[in-house]
Amino acid sequence: MTTARLPLFPLNAVLFPGLVLPLNVFEERYRAMMRELLKSDEDEPRRFVVVAIRDGREIAPTATGMPDTVAAAPPPERAPAEGFGPDPIQTFHRVGCVADAATIRERADGSFEVLATGTTRVRLLSVEASGPYLTAEVEELGEEPPGEDEGDEAGALAEGVLRAFRAYQKRLAGASERSLATGADLPDDPSVISYLVAAATVLDVPTKQRLLQAPDTATRLREELTLLRKETAVIRHLPSLPATDLTRAPTHPN
Repeated sequence: MTTARLPLFPLNAVLFPGLVLPLNVFEERYRAMMRELLKSDEDEPRRFVVVAIRDGREIAPTATGMPDTVAAAPPPERAPAEGFGPDPIQTFHRVGCVADAATIRERADGSFEVLATGTTRVRLLSVEASGPYLTAEVEELGEEPPGEDEGDEAGALAEGVLRAFRAYQKRLAGASERSLATGADLPDDPSVISYLVAAATVLDVPTKQRLLQAPDTATRLREELTLLRKETAVIRHLPSLPATDLTRAPTHPN
């Protein structure tokens, strides 16, 4: 299996292949990462690995959402592994996703706005903290192409997941509101559907991580079908729900 060493960006979130990730980069260690990525040719992918932090293992403070204002003074510099314990790899889930930064825009204060897209699942083999930012040796984690019968099963599961997802959206949005997605908005490929639904469903990080590292598309779709039915049933019996917008992806600061 081919391996590569890539910059590592830990988050309190799971990135899936094909999904867009906006980032607000203001810590110096991640600014250094973006400056290095900008040195690559514009025609070359600007790749880094997004990995989710394990529950209860994070030491560095983080939050979700773009700050209303950018602080006038730069944040204090932090060591690459600061906040992630003496052995950082133990703090992270071992399966992550390679991100390709299509847009990296530097602000006047030296922070960055980044728009990246998940591309490939990878497994972390080691984490290095000797440079200005964390890097990881990773190997691609592919999915075995399904056989004819398995392909038919994944296709049937995908249809069931889409039906369950629409029902879930309607419950989440409220019976008086239109669904947040129509059939025309959703793809046909079972693998793409499995990642899209995993990203769009309101689930905790460990559950999303479990979906990311499912061994194949059919397994992921099967688990999603169970989760969607369970979540829809829960919503049906709740008197009220917090406002949730599935059409907006949060910006993750660091």
